[in-house]
Amino acid sequence: MARVVVDVMLKPEILDPQGQAVQRALPRLGFEGIADVRQGKRFELEVEGPVDDAALARIHEIAETFLANTVIEDFSVKVEVGEGADAAAGKAGS
Repeated sequence: MARVVVDVMLKPEILDPQGQAVQRALPRLGFEGIADVRQGKRFELEVEGPVDDAALARIHEIAETFLANTVIEDFSVKVEVGEGADAAAGKAGS
């Protein structure tokens, strides 16, 4: 099974109050040097069968109509390849 990742982020011109709250909290917690924080969502889709052009088109449609509000959010779709993808992505909590 292949994994396809859909990352959803607010468009740059949209105010991000959650990101701003995190940015303001970081110095109080001893983390300096972070200029900006933007909060987003990550969806990991396990796809049955090959991830061909038709499957990617279907996932783009899912992202555009269900996972993202395209009025205020942008999204990107990428295919993670191989079993080492989890380790390479630096999964937290492992």
